[in-house]
Amino acid sequence: MIPFGMSLEETLKKVSEFREIYESDDQAKKLIDLAKNLEGVARHASTHACGVVISAEPLANYVPLQHPTQDDENIVTQYEMHSIEDLGLLKMDLLGLKNLTIIEDCLVRIYEVHKKSIDIQNIPFDDKETYKLLQAGNTKGIFQLEGDGITRYLKQLKPTIFEDIVAMVALYRPGPIQFIPDFIKGKHKKKKIEYLHPKLKPILETTYGVMIYQEQLMEIAKQLAGFTLAEADVLRKAVGKKIKELLHSQEEKFIAGCVKNGVRKQDAEKIWQWILPFAAYGFNKSHSVAYSMIAYQTAYLKTHFPVEFMAALLTSEKADIERIAVLIKECKKMGISVLPPDINESFRNFSVVPQEHKIRFGLLAIKNVGENVVEAIISERKKDGHFKSIHDFISRIQSKTLNKKSMESLIKAGVFDRLEERNKLLHNLEDILEANREIKQSLNNGQKNLFENCSNFNHSAIRLKQAGAISLSDQLSWEKELLGLYVSAHPLDNFKTIFEKRAFPINNITSGLVGKTVRVGGIISGIKRIITRSGKPMLFMGLEDLTNKIEIVVFPSIIDRNPTVFQENKIVFVKGRVDNRDNVPKIICEEIEEIITA
Repeated sequence: MIPFGMSLEETLKKVSEFREIYESDDQAKKLIDLAKNLEGVARHASTHACGVVISAEPLANYVPLQHPTQDDENIVTQYEMHSIEDLGLLKMDLLGLKNLTIIEDCLVRIYEVHKKSIDIQNIPFDDKETYKLLQAGNTKGIFQLEGDGITRYLKQLKPTIFEDIVAMVALYRPGPIQFIPDFIKGKHKKKKIEYLHPKLKPILETTYGVMIYQEQLMEIAKQLAGFTLAEADVLRKAVGKKIKELLHSQEEKFIAGCVKNGVRKQDAEKIWQWILPFAAYGFNKSHSVAYSMIAYQTAYLKTHFPVEFMAALLTSEKADIERIAVLIKECKKMGISVLPPDINESFRNFSVVPQEHKIRFGLLAIKNVGENVVEAIISERKKDGHFKSIHDFISRIQSKTLNKKSMESLIKAGVFDRLEERNKLLHNLEDILEANREIKQSLNNGQKNLFENCSNFNHSAIRLKQAGAISLSDQLSWEKELLGLYVSAHPLDNFKTIFEKRAFPINNITSGLVGKTVRVGGIISGIKRIITRSGKPMLFMGLEDLTNKIEIVVFPSIIDRNPTVFQENKIVFVKGRVDNRDNVPKIICEEIEEIITA
Protein backbone atom coordinates (compact mmCIF):
# COMPACT_ATOMS: atom_id res chain seq x y z
CA MET A 1 0.00 0.00 0.00
CA ILE A 2 3.00 2.32 0.43
CA PRO A 3 3.97 3.94 -2.90
CA PHE A 4 7.68 3.80 -3.72
CA GLY A 5 9.61 6.76 -2.28
CA MET A 6 6.76 8.01 -0.10
CA SER A 7 7.21 8.35 3.68
CA LEU A 8 4.80 6.69 6.13
CA GLU A 9 3.44 10.08 7.22
CA GLU A 10 2.75 11.06 3.60
CA THR A 11 1.13 7.67 2.93
CA LEU A 12 -1.22 8.10 5.90
CA LYS A 13 -2.31 11.47 4.51
CA LYS A 14 -2.64 10.49 0.85
CA VAL A 15 -3.55 6.77 0.70
CA SER A 16 -7.05 6.26 2.08
CA GLU A 17 -6.86 2.42 2.37
CA PHE A 18 -3.58 2.69 4.35
CA ARG A 19 -5.13 5.28 6.65
CA GLU A 20 -8.23 3.10 7.16
CA ILE A 21 -6.23 0.06 8.27
CA TYR A 22 -4.16 2.31 10.59
CA GLU A 23 -7.31 3.65 12.22
CA SER A 24 -9.25 0.35 12.41
CA ASP A 25 -6.60 -2.30 13.23
CA ASP A 26 -4.71 -1.99 16.55
CA GLN A 27 -1.96 -4.36 15.46
CA ALA A 28 -1.41 -2.44 12.21
CA LYS A 29 -1.36 0.87 14.15
CA LYS A 30 1.28 -0.49 16.55
CA LEU A 31 3.42 -1.75 13.66
CA ILE A 32 3.19 1.51 11.68
CA ASP A 33 3.95 3.65 14.76
CA LEU A 34 7.05 1.56 15.48
CA ALA A 35 8.12 1.86 11.84
CA LYS A 36 7.64 5.67 11.92
CA ASN A 37 10.10 5.88 14.83
CA LEU A 38 12.69 3.85 12.91
CA GLU A 39 12.16 5.55 9.53
CA GLY A 40 15.33 7.26 8.31
CA VAL A 41 17.62 5.77 10.97
CA ALA A 42 20.97 4.50 9.63
CA ARG A 43 20.77 0.73 9.90
CA HIS A 44 24.41 -0.20 9.24
CA ALA A 45 27.86 1.12 8.32
CA SER A 46 28.14 0.54 4.57
CA THR A 47 31.36 -0.50 2.85
CA HIS A 48 32.68 1.02 -0.38
CA ALA A 49 32.53 -1.89 -2.84
CA CYS A 50 35.96 -1.39 -4.39
CA GLY A 51 37.75 1.35 -2.41
CA VAL A 52 41.14 0.39 -0.96
CA VAL A 53 43.02 2.68 1.44
CA ILE A 54 46.83 2.69 1.25
CA SER A 55 49.28 4.25 3.72
CA ALA A 56 53.00 4.22 4.44
CA GLU A 57 52.46 3.03 8.02
CA PRO A 58 49.84 0.74 9.60
CA LEU A 59 46.42 2.35 9.12
CA ALA A 60 45.68 2.12 12.84
CA ASN A 61 48.25 4.93 13.30
CA TYR A 62 46.01 7.28 11.30
CA VAL A 63 42.37 6.22 11.49
CA PRO A 64 40.04 4.09 13.65
CA LEU A 65 39.25 0.70 12.10
CA GLN A 66 36.45 -1.86 12.42
CA HIS A 67 35.09 -5.05 10.91
CA PRO A 68 32.15 -4.58 8.50
CA THR A 69 28.71 -5.79 9.59
CA GLN A 70 28.64 -9.61 9.85
CA ASP A 71 32.19 -9.90 8.50
CA ASP A 72 35.03 -10.96 10.80
CA GLU A 73 37.67 -11.20 8.08
CA ASN A 74 37.80 -7.82 6.34
CA ILE A 75 38.74 -4.50 7.93
CA VAL A 76 37.30 -1.08 7.04
CA THR A 77 38.01 2.47 8.20
CA GLN A 78 35.46 4.19 10.42
CA TYR A 79 35.93 7.42 8.43
CA GLU A 80 34.13 7.87 5.12
CA MET A 81 36.03 8.37 1.85
CA HIS A 82 36.19 12.20 1.76
CA SER A 83 37.67 12.36 5.27
CA ILE A 84 40.22 9.71 4.25
CA GLU A 85 41.32 11.85 1.29
CA ASP A 86 41.45 15.01 3.44
CA LEU A 87 43.84 13.19 5.80
CA GLY A 88 46.19 12.69 2.86
CA LEU A 89 45.73 8.91 2.62
CA LEU A 90 45.64 7.26 -0.80
CA LYS A 91 42.25 5.79 -1.75
CA MET A 92 42.16 3.68 -4.90
CA ASP A 93 39.09 2.19 -6.56
CA LEU A 94 39.86 -1.24 -8.00
CA LEU A 95 36.96 -1.92 -10.34
CA GLY A 96 35.77 -5.27 -11.62
CA LEU A 97 33.71 -5.81 -14.79
CA LYS A 98 31.50 -8.83 -15.33
CA ASN A 99 32.15 -8.34 -19.06
CA LEU A 100 35.69 -9.65 -18.51
CA THR A 101 34.15 -12.80 -16.97
CA ILE A 102 31.77 -13.08 -19.95
CA ILE A 103 34.72 -12.91 -22.37
CA GLU A 104 36.68 -15.52 -20.39
CA ASP A 105 33.63 -17.81 -20.14
CA CYS A 106 33.01 -17.44 -23.89
CA LEU A 107 36.63 -18.34 -24.74
CA VAL A 108 36.37 -21.50 -22.59
CA ARG A 109 33.14 -22.49 -24.39
CA ILE A 110 34.74 -21.89 -27.81
CA TYR A 111 37.61 -24.21 -26.86
CA GLU A 112 35.23 -26.90 -25.53
CA VAL A 113 32.98 -26.83 -28.62
CA HIS A 114 35.46 -26.06 -31.43
CA LYS A 115 38.78 -27.10 -29.83
CA LYS A 116 39.99 -23.64 -30.85
CA SER A 117 42.01 -21.21 -28.70
CA ILE A 118 41.30 -17.52 -29.32
CA ASP A 119 43.92 -14.99 -28.22
CA ILE A 120 41.49 -12.17 -27.40
CA GLN A 121 44.33 -9.63 -26.99
CA ASN A 122 45.45 -10.18 -30.59
CA ILE A 123 42.22 -10.35 -32.59
CA PRO A 124 42.21 -8.22 -35.78
CA PHE A 125 40.89 -4.70 -35.15
CA ASP A 126 39.88 -4.26 -38.80
CA ASP A 127 37.40 -7.16 -38.94
CA LYS A 128 34.71 -6.12 -41.44
CA GLU A 129 32.07 -8.52 -40.10
CA THR A 130 32.39 -7.06 -36.59
CA TYR A 131 31.89 -3.52 -37.92
CA LYS A 132 28.86 -4.74 -39.92
CA LEU A 133 27.31 -5.98 -36.65
CA LEU A 134 27.82 -2.54 -35.06
CA GLN A 135 26.59 -0.70 -38.17
CA ALA A 136 23.37 -2.76 -38.10
CA GLY A 137 22.83 -1.87 -34.42
CA ASN A 138 22.93 -5.50 -33.23
CA THR A 139 24.53 -4.35 -29.98
CA LYS A 140 22.55 -6.27 -27.34
CA GLY A 141 25.15 -7.60 -24.89
CA ILE A 142 27.96 -5.43 -26.29
CA PHE A 143 29.78 -3.55 -23.54
CA GLN A 144 29.04 0.23 -23.48
CA LEU A 145 27.15 0.11 -26.82
CA GLU A 146 23.91 -1.60 -25.83
CA GLY A 147 21.43 1.21 -25.06
CA ASP A 148 18.78 2.37 -27.56
CA GLY A 149 20.29 5.86 -27.84
CA ILE A 150 23.88 4.88 -28.57
CA THR A 151 22.67 2.10 -30.89
CA ARG A 152 20.71 4.67 -32.90
CA TYR A 153 23.82 6.86 -33.24
CA LEU A 154 25.99 3.85 -34.21
CA LYS A 155 23.59 3.04 -37.05
CA GLN A 156 23.94 6.63 -38.27
CA LEU A 157 27.73 6.69 -37.81
CA LYS A 158 28.36 3.27 -39.42
CA PRO A 159 31.77 2.79 -37.72
CA THR A 160 34.56 1.40 -39.87
CA ILE A 161 37.60 1.88 -37.63
CA PHE A 162 38.36 1.36 -33.95
CA GLU A 163 38.78 5.13 -33.45
CA ASP A 164 35.05 5.56 -34.27
CA ILE A 165 34.10 3.30 -31.34
CA VAL A 166 36.48 5.15 -28.98
CA ALA A 167 34.92 8.49 -29.95
CA MET A 168 31.35 7.24 -29.55
CA VAL A 169 32.05 5.83 -26.06
CA ALA A 170 33.50 9.22 -25.04
CA LEU A 171 30.74 11.31 -26.68
CA TYR A 172 27.68 9.40 -25.50
CA ARG A 173 27.37 11.11 -22.11
CA PRO A 174 25.39 14.13 -20.86
CA GLY A 175 27.02 17.23 -22.30
CA PRO A 176 29.20 15.93 -25.17
CA ILE A 177 26.23 14.07 -26.68
CA GLN A 178 25.38 17.38 -28.39
CA PHE A 179 28.53 17.03 -30.54
CA ILE A 180 27.65 13.57 -31.93
CA PRO A 181 25.74 14.91 -35.01
CA ASP A 182 28.80 17.03 -35.98
CA PHE A 183 31.07 14.01 -35.55
CA ILE A 184 28.78 11.87 -37.76
CA LYS A 185 28.59 14.59 -40.45
CA GLY A 186 32.38 14.89 -40.41
CA LYS A 187 32.80 11.11 -40.76
CA HIS A 188 30.53 11.01 -43.84
CA LYS A 189 31.95 14.23 -45.34
CA LYS A 190 28.56 15.96 -45.07
CA LYS A 191 30.18 18.95 -43.41
CA LYS A 192 33.26 20.95 -44.34
CA ILE A 193 35.81 20.65 -41.52
CA GLU A 194 37.52 23.97 -40.80
CA TYR A 195 40.28 24.70 -38.29
CA LEU A 196 40.89 28.05 -36.57
CA HIS A 197 44.62 27.45 -36.95
CA PRO A 198 46.66 25.02 -39.11
CA LYS A 199 48.30 23.53 -35.98
CA LEU A 200 44.88 22.26 -34.84
CA LYS A 201 44.47 19.95 -37.86
CA PRO A 202 46.86 17.11 -36.84
CA ILE A 203 45.36 17.14 -33.32
CA LEU A 204 41.68 17.07 -34.34
CA GLU A 205 41.78 15.35 -37.76
CA THR A 206 40.96 11.83 -36.44
CA THR A 207 37.84 13.18 -34.70
CA TYR A 208 36.68 15.23 -37.74
CA GLY A 209 37.36 18.62 -36.13
CA VAL A 210 35.42 17.83 -32.94
CA MET A 211 37.44 18.10 -29.72
CA ILE A 212 36.46 15.05 -27.65
CA TYR A 213 39.34 14.09 -25.40
CA GLN A 214 41.19 15.76 -22.53
CA GLU A 215 44.42 14.66 -24.22
CA GLN A 216 43.49 16.81 -27.25
CA LEU A 217 43.10 19.87 -25.03
CA MET A 218 46.50 19.18 -23.48
CA GLU A 219 48.09 18.72 -26.92
CA ILE A 220 46.60 22.04 -28.13
CA ALA A 221 48.06 23.79 -25.07
CA LYS A 222 51.41 22.14 -25.74
CA GLN A 223 51.61 22.77 -29.50
CA LEU A 224 50.04 26.26 -29.69
CA ALA A 225 50.85 27.81 -26.30
CA GLY A 226 54.10 26.02 -25.49
CA PHE A 227 52.79 24.45 -22.26
CA THR A 228 54.67 21.57 -20.68
CA LEU A 229 52.56 18.44 -20.13
CA ALA A 230 52.40 19.25 -16.39
CA GLU A 231 51.13 22.79 -17.19
CA ALA A 232 48.66 21.37 -19.73
CA ASP A 233 47.32 19.05 -17.01
CA VAL A 234 46.68 22.06 -14.75
CA LEU A 235 44.70 23.63 -17.61
CA ARG A 236 42.72 20.40 -18.08
CA LYS A 237 41.81 20.40 -14.39
CA ALA A 238 40.83 24.10 -14.42
CA VAL A 239 38.53 23.67 -17.44
CA GLY A 240 37.08 20.29 -16.47
CA LYS A 241 36.32 21.28 -12.85
CA LYS A 242 35.35 24.89 -13.75
CA ILE A 243 37.65 26.41 -11.12
CA LYS A 244 36.99 30.12 -11.79
CA GLU A 245 40.16 31.76 -10.46
CA LEU A 246 42.43 29.09 -11.92
CA LEU A 247 40.58 29.33 -15.24
CA HIS A 248 41.18 33.09 -15.44
CA SER A 249 44.93 32.74 -14.83
CA GLN A 250 45.10 29.86 -17.34
CA GLU A 251 43.36 31.97 -20.00
CA GLU A 252 45.98 34.72 -19.69
CA LYS A 253 48.80 32.18 -19.72
CA PHE A 254 47.34 30.33 -22.76
CA ILE A 255 46.87 33.48 -24.85
CA ALA A 256 50.33 34.80 -23.92
CA GLY A 257 51.88 31.42 -24.82
CA CYS A 258 50.09 31.35 -28.19
CA VAL A 259 51.31 34.87 -29.04
CA LYS A 260 54.85 33.89 -28.07
CA ASN A 261 54.55 30.89 -30.44
CA GLY A 262 53.55 33.10 -33.38
CA VAL A 263 49.76 32.88 -33.13
CA ARG A 264 47.97 36.23 -33.50
CA LYS A 265 46.34 37.44 -30.28
CA GLN A 266 42.83 37.66 -31.78
CA ASP A 267 43.22 34.08 -33.13
CA ALA A 268 44.44 32.89 -29.72
CA GLU A 269 41.39 34.50 -28.04
CA LYS A 270 39.06 32.84 -30.61
CA ILE A 271 40.72 29.45 -30.04
CA TRP A 272 40.31 29.87 -26.25
CA GLN A 273 36.59 30.67 -26.57
CA TRP A 274 36.15 27.80 -29.04
CA ILE A 275 37.81 25.12 -26.88
CA LEU A 276 36.01 26.02 -23.62
CA PRO A 277 32.63 24.32 -24.30
CA PHE A 278 34.35 21.21 -25.71
CA ALA A 279 36.94 21.00 -22.96
CA ALA A 280 34.29 21.30 -20.23
CA TYR A 281 33.00 17.89 -21.35
CA GLY A 282 36.36 16.42 -22.35
CA PHE A 283 36.75 12.72 -21.64
CA ASN A 284 39.93 10.85 -20.83
CA LYS A 285 40.90 9.10 -24.09
CA SER A 286 42.90 6.33 -22.41
CA HIS A 287 39.77 5.50 -20.39
CA SER A 288 37.64 5.45 -23.54
CA VAL A 289 40.16 3.26 -25.39
CA ALA A 290 40.17 0.73 -22.53
CA TYR A 291 36.36 0.57 -22.56
CA SER A 292 36.27 0.40 -26.36
CA MET A 293 38.71 -2.53 -26.33
CA ILE A 294 36.21 -4.55 -24.30
CA ALA A 295 33.35 -3.28 -26.50
CA TYR A 296 35.16 -4.43 -29.66
CA GLN A 297 36.17 -7.79 -28.12
CA THR A 298 32.56 -8.57 -27.12
CA ALA A 299 31.33 -7.49 -30.58
CA TYR A 300 33.95 -9.71 -32.25
CA LEU A 301 32.91 -12.74 -30.18
CA LYS A 302 29.21 -12.11 -30.81
CA THR A 303 29.93 -11.87 -34.56
CA HIS A 304 32.06 -15.00 -34.96
CA PHE A 305 30.91 -17.22 -32.06
CA PRO A 306 27.30 -16.12 -31.46
CA VAL A 307 26.05 -19.25 -29.63
CA GLU A 308 29.00 -19.40 -27.24
CA PHE A 309 28.82 -15.65 -26.60
CA MET A 310 25.08 -15.62 -25.87
CA ALA A 311 25.43 -18.68 -23.57
CA ALA A 312 28.15 -16.86 -21.61
CA LEU A 313 26.04 -13.68 -21.52
CA LEU A 314 22.94 -15.54 -20.29
CA THR A 315 25.03 -17.25 -17.60
CA SER A 316 26.33 -13.91 -16.33
CA GLU A 317 22.73 -12.65 -15.95
CA LYS A 318 21.21 -15.86 -14.53
CA ALA A 319 20.06 -14.11 -11.34
CA ASP A 320 18.08 -11.47 -13.25
CA ILE A 321 14.92 -13.03 -14.70
CA GLU A 322 13.88 -9.90 -16.64
CA ARG A 323 17.30 -9.54 -18.25
CA ILE A 324 17.29 -13.22 -19.25
CA ALA A 325 13.97 -12.68 -21.04
CA VAL A 326 15.51 -9.78 -23.02
CA LEU A 327 18.59 -11.84 -23.96
CA ILE A 328 16.52 -14.84 -25.05
CA LYS A 329 14.55 -12.56 -27.38
CA GLU A 330 17.92 -11.49 -28.80
CA CYS A 331 18.84 -15.17 -29.29
CA LYS A 332 15.62 -15.75 -31.26
CA LYS A 333 16.39 -12.68 -33.38
CA MET A 334 19.82 -14.21 -34.09
CA GLY A 335 18.28 -17.57 -35.03
CA ILE A 336 19.55 -19.31 -31.87
CA SER A 337 17.07 -21.65 -30.15
CA VAL A 338 17.04 -21.60 -26.34
CA LEU A 339 15.82 -24.96 -25.09
CA PRO A 340 13.93 -25.29 -21.78
CA PRO A 341 15.69 -26.72 -18.71
CA ASP A 342 15.97 -30.50 -18.68
CA ILE A 343 16.89 -32.87 -15.82
CA ASN A 344 19.25 -34.92 -18.02
CA GLU A 345 20.80 -32.22 -20.21
CA SER A 346 20.93 -28.95 -18.26
CA PHE A 347 24.04 -27.96 -16.33
CA ARG A 348 24.51 -25.27 -13.66
CA ASN A 349 24.58 -22.48 -16.24
CA PHE A 350 23.37 -21.98 -19.78
CA SER A 351 25.21 -24.47 -22.00
CA VAL A 352 25.90 -24.81 -25.72
CA VAL A 353 24.34 -27.80 -27.50
CA PRO A 354 27.19 -28.74 -29.90
CA GLN A 355 26.49 -28.89 -33.66
CA GLU A 356 22.89 -27.73 -33.13
CA HIS A 357 23.19 -23.91 -32.89
CA LYS A 358 21.19 -24.12 -29.66
CA ILE A 359 21.52 -23.16 -25.99
CA ARG A 360 20.12 -25.19 -23.11
CA PHE A 361 18.66 -23.38 -20.07
CA GLY A 362 20.76 -23.66 -16.91
CA LEU A 363 19.25 -25.07 -13.70
CA LEU A 364 20.56 -22.18 -11.59
CA ALA A 365 18.51 -19.74 -13.69
CA ILE A 366 15.30 -21.24 -12.25
CA LYS A 367 13.85 -19.15 -9.44
CA ASN A 368 13.95 -20.81 -5.96
CA VAL A 369 16.44 -23.50 -7.06
CA GLY A 370 19.64 -23.31 -5.03
CA GLU A 371 23.24 -24.14 -5.82
CA ASN A 372 23.41 -27.21 -3.53
CA VAL A 373 20.50 -28.98 -5.26
CA VAL A 374 21.93 -28.21 -8.70
CA GLU A 375 25.40 -29.48 -7.71
CA ALA A 376 23.85 -32.69 -6.34
CA ILE A 377 21.89 -33.27 -9.59
CA ILE A 378 24.90 -32.73 -11.88
CA SER A 379 27.27 -34.73 -9.67
CA GLU A 380 24.88 -37.69 -9.53
CA ARG A 381 24.28 -37.56 -13.28
CA LYS A 382 28.04 -37.61 -13.97
CA LYS A 383 28.48 -40.54 -11.59
CA ASP A 384 25.60 -42.84 -12.61
CA GLY A 385 24.17 -41.45 -15.83
CA HIS A 386 20.77 -40.03 -16.79
CA PHE A 387 17.74 -40.22 -14.51
CA LYS A 388 15.29 -42.81 -15.83
CA SER A 389 12.20 -41.90 -13.78
CA ILE A 390 11.03 -39.65 -10.97
CA HIS A 391 11.66 -42.52 -8.51
CA ASP A 392 15.18 -42.91 -9.85
CA PHE A 393 15.67 -39.17 -9.27
CA ILE A 394 14.51 -39.06 -5.65
CA SER A 395 16.39 -42.29 -4.88
CA ARG A 396 19.68 -40.80 -6.02
CA ILE A 397 19.38 -37.16 -4.88
CA GLN A 398 19.93 -36.92 -1.15
CA SER A 399 20.62 -33.18 -0.87
CA LYS A 400 19.16 -31.59 2.27
CA THR A 401 18.05 -28.65 0.18
CA LEU A 402 15.75 -30.75 -2.03
CA ASN A 403 12.68 -29.40 -0.30
CA LYS A 404 9.11 -28.66 -1.32
CA LYS A 405 9.95 -25.17 -2.69
CA SER A 406 12.85 -26.29 -4.90
CA MET A 407 11.10 -29.48 -6.10
CA GLU A 408 7.93 -27.54 -6.94
CA SER A 409 9.95 -24.98 -8.92
CA LEU A 410 11.82 -27.70 -10.84
CA ILE A 411 8.49 -29.36 -11.75
CA LYS A 412 6.73 -26.13 -12.75
CA ALA A 413 9.72 -25.05 -14.89
CA GLY A 414 9.36 -28.26 -16.92
CA VAL A 415 12.65 -29.87 -15.81
CA PHE A 416 11.02 -33.34 -15.52
CA ASP A 417 8.87 -33.11 -18.67
CA ARG A 418 10.68 -36.05 -20.35
CA LEU A 419 9.93 -38.21 -17.26
CA GLU A 420 6.37 -37.21 -16.29
CA GLU A 421 3.60 -34.65 -16.84
CA ARG A 422 3.91 -31.54 -14.64
CA ASN A 423 0.50 -31.55 -12.97
CA LYS A 424 0.75 -35.26 -12.15
CA LEU A 425 4.03 -34.61 -10.32
CA LEU A 426 2.56 -31.62 -8.47
CA HIS A 427 -0.49 -33.65 -7.50
CA ASN A 428 1.84 -36.28 -5.98
CA LEU A 429 4.45 -33.86 -4.59
CA GLU A 430 3.92 -34.73 -0.90
CA ASP A 431 4.23 -38.48 -1.63
CA ILE A 432 7.36 -37.89 -3.72
CA LEU A 433 9.00 -35.87 -0.95
CA GLU A 434 7.96 -38.42 1.70
CA ALA A 435 9.53 -41.22 -0.39
CA ASN A 436 12.71 -39.12 -0.68
CA ARG A 437 12.78 -38.66 3.12
CA GLU A 438 12.31 -42.40 3.71
CA ILE A 439 15.14 -43.26 1.31
CA LYS A 440 17.42 -40.73 3.06
CA GLN A 441 16.53 -42.21 6.44
CA SER A 442 17.19 -45.78 5.23
CA LEU A 443 20.59 -44.76 3.89
CA ASN A 444 21.41 -42.97 7.13
CA ASN A 445 20.54 -46.15 9.01
CA GLY A 446 22.90 -48.14 6.80
CA GLN A 447 20.15 -50.08 4.98
CA LYS A 448 20.41 -50.97 1.30
CA ASN A 449 17.82 -52.12 -1.19
CA LEU A 450 18.38 -55.80 -1.87
CA PHE A 451 17.83 -55.41 -5.62
CA GLU A 452 19.27 -51.95 -6.15
CA ASN A 453 22.31 -53.20 -8.12
CA CYS A 454 20.30 -55.53 -10.37
CA SER A 455 19.91 -54.50 -14.00
CA ASN A 456 16.12 -54.98 -13.89
CA PHE A 457 15.63 -52.87 -10.73
CA ASN A 458 12.21 -51.16 -10.93
CA HIS A 459 12.73 -47.39 -11.13
CA SER A 460 9.00 -46.71 -11.06
CA ALA A 461 8.42 -47.85 -7.49
CA ILE A 462 6.39 -44.75 -6.55
CA ARG A 463 2.80 -45.19 -7.65
CA LEU A 464 1.73 -41.76 -8.87
CA LYS A 465 -1.97 -40.94 -8.57
CA GLN A 466 -3.54 -39.80 -11.81
CA ALA A 467 -4.23 -36.09 -12.35
CA GLY A 468 -5.57 -34.07 -15.23
CA ALA A 469 -3.02 -32.36 -17.47
CA ILE A 470 -2.27 -28.75 -16.63
CA SER A 471 -3.83 -26.06 -18.82
CA LEU A 472 -1.50 -24.29 -21.23
CA SER A 473 -2.24 -20.91 -19.62
CA ASP A 474 -1.17 -22.20 -16.16
CA GLN A 475 1.91 -23.83 -17.65
CA LEU A 476 2.92 -20.58 -19.36
CA SER A 477 2.24 -18.60 -16.20
CA TRP A 478 4.62 -20.88 -14.25
CA GLU A 479 7.32 -20.54 -16.90
CA LYS A 480 7.04 -16.76 -16.89
CA GLU A 481 7.28 -16.67 -13.08
CA LEU A 482 10.21 -19.09 -12.72
CA LEU A 483 12.17 -18.59 -15.95
CA GLY A 484 11.26 -15.02 -16.83
CA LEU A 485 9.75 -15.92 -20.20
CA TYR A 486 7.30 -18.21 -21.95
CA VAL A 487 9.04 -21.36 -23.20
CA SER A 488 6.39 -23.90 -24.35
CA ALA A 489 4.38 -21.32 -26.28
CA HIS A 490 3.20 -17.70 -25.93
CA PRO A 491 -0.22 -16.72 -24.51
CA LEU A 492 -0.70 -14.48 -27.52
CA ASP A 493 -0.06 -17.15 -30.19
CA ASN A 494 -3.83 -17.57 -30.74
CA PHE A 495 -4.26 -13.80 -31.11
CA LYS A 496 -1.65 -13.33 -33.83
CA THR A 497 -4.21 -12.85 -36.64
CA ILE A 498 -6.43 -10.41 -34.70
CA PHE A 499 -3.38 -8.35 -33.64
CA GLU A 500 -2.12 -8.18 -37.23
CA LYS A 501 -5.52 -6.82 -38.31
CA ARG A 502 -6.36 -4.49 -35.41
CA ALA A 503 -3.12 -3.49 -33.63
CA PHE A 504 0.13 -1.71 -34.37
CA PRO A 505 3.24 -3.88 -33.59
CA ILE A 506 5.00 -2.60 -30.46
CA ASN A 507 8.38 -3.23 -32.10
CA ASN A 508 7.56 -0.56 -34.72
CA ILE A 509 6.95 2.20 -32.16
CA THR A 510 9.85 4.65 -32.37
CA SER A 511 10.54 8.26 -31.46
CA GLY A 512 9.38 9.18 -34.98
CA LEU A 513 5.78 8.47 -33.86
CA VAL A 514 5.85 10.89 -30.90
CA GLY A 515 2.50 12.72 -30.63
CA LYS A 516 0.71 10.21 -32.90
CA THR A 517 -2.14 8.01 -31.62
CA VAL A 518 -1.67 4.25 -31.98
CA ARG A 519 -3.60 1.14 -31.01
CA VAL A 520 -1.56 -1.76 -29.61
CA GLY A 521 -2.54 -5.16 -28.27
CA GLY A 522 -0.81 -7.46 -25.84
CA ILE A 523 -0.64 -9.09 -22.43
CA ILE A 524 -0.18 -7.01 -19.26
CA SER A 525 3.25 -8.15 -18.00
CA GLY A 526 3.58 -5.94 -14.92
CA ILE A 527 1.97 -3.05 -13.04
CA LYS A 528 3.63 -0.41 -10.87
CA ARG A 529 1.24 1.75 -8.86
CA ILE A 530 1.95 5.24 -7.50
CA ILE A 531 -0.18 7.87 -5.80
CA THR A 532 -0.46 11.31 -7.42
CA ARG A 533 -0.32 14.57 -5.47
CA SER A 534 -4.10 14.62 -5.48
CA GLY A 535 -4.10 11.24 -3.68
CA LYS A 536 -5.37 9.23 -6.66
CA PRO A 537 -3.72 6.07 -8.07
CA MET A 538 -1.74 6.18 -11.31
CA LEU A 539 -0.21 3.17 -13.12
CA PHE A 540 2.92 2.39 -15.11
CA MET A 541 1.99 -0.79 -16.93
CA GLY A 542 4.14 -3.18 -18.97
CA LEU A 543 2.44 -4.40 -22.17
CA GLU A 544 3.98 -7.19 -24.26
CA ASP A 545 2.99 -8.41 -27.72
CA LEU A 546 4.71 -11.01 -29.93
CA THR A 547 7.25 -8.43 -31.16
CA ASN A 548 8.35 -6.45 -28.08
CA LYS A 549 7.15 -4.75 -24.90
CA ILE A 550 6.43 -1.12 -23.97
CA GLU A 551 5.45 0.95 -20.93
CA ILE A 552 1.88 2.27 -20.79
CA VAL A 553 1.23 5.31 -18.58
CA VAL A 554 -2.31 5.25 -17.13
CA PHE A 555 -3.74 8.36 -15.45
CA PRO A 556 -6.44 8.26 -12.72
CA SER A 557 -9.32 9.21 -15.02
CA ILE A 558 -8.68 6.14 -17.22
CA ILE A 559 -8.49 3.85 -14.16
CA ASP A 560 -11.83 5.23 -12.86
CA ARG A 561 -13.47 4.37 -16.18
CA ASN A 562 -12.45 0.67 -16.17
CA PRO A 563 -10.76 -0.31 -12.86
CA THR A 564 -11.04 -4.12 -13.13
CA VAL A 565 -9.09 -4.49 -16.40
CA PHE A 566 -5.75 -3.47 -14.89
CA GLN A 567 -4.46 -6.88 -13.80
CA GLU A 568 -1.36 -8.85 -14.76
CA ASN A 569 -1.78 -11.50 -17.51
CA LYS A 570 -4.95 -9.90 -18.93
CA ILE A 571 -4.94 -9.54 -22.71
CA VAL A 572 -5.97 -6.06 -23.86
CA PHE A 573 -6.06 -3.47 -26.61
CA VAL A 574 -4.68 -0.06 -25.64
CA LYS A 575 -5.24 3.12 -27.63
CA GLY A 576 -3.02 6.07 -26.76
CA ARG A 577 -0.55 8.78 -27.67
CA VAL A 578 3.15 7.98 -28.18
CA ASP A 579 5.42 9.88 -25.79
CA ASN A 580 9.23 9.93 -25.72
CA ARG A 581 10.12 11.22 -22.24
CA ASP A 582 13.61 10.10 -21.10
CA ASN A 583 14.30 9.12 -24.76
CA VAL A 584 12.31 5.90 -24.36
CA PRO A 585 9.06 5.54 -26.36
CA LYS A 586 5.98 4.88 -24.20
CA ILE A 587 2.21 5.21 -24.64
CA ILE A 588 -0.09 7.55 -22.70
CA CYS A 589 -3.26 5.46 -22.37
CA GLU A 590 -6.50 7.02 -23.63
CA GLU A 591 -8.64 3.86 -23.95
CA ILE A 592 -8.26 0.24 -22.84
CA GLU A 593 -10.34 -2.78 -23.84
CA GLU A 594 -10.02 -6.30 -22.47
CA ILE A 595 -9.98 -9.16 -24.97
CA ILE A 596 -12.14 -11.88 -23.47
CA THR A 597 -10.73 -15.37 -24.11
CA ALA A 598 -13.06 -18.32 -24.58
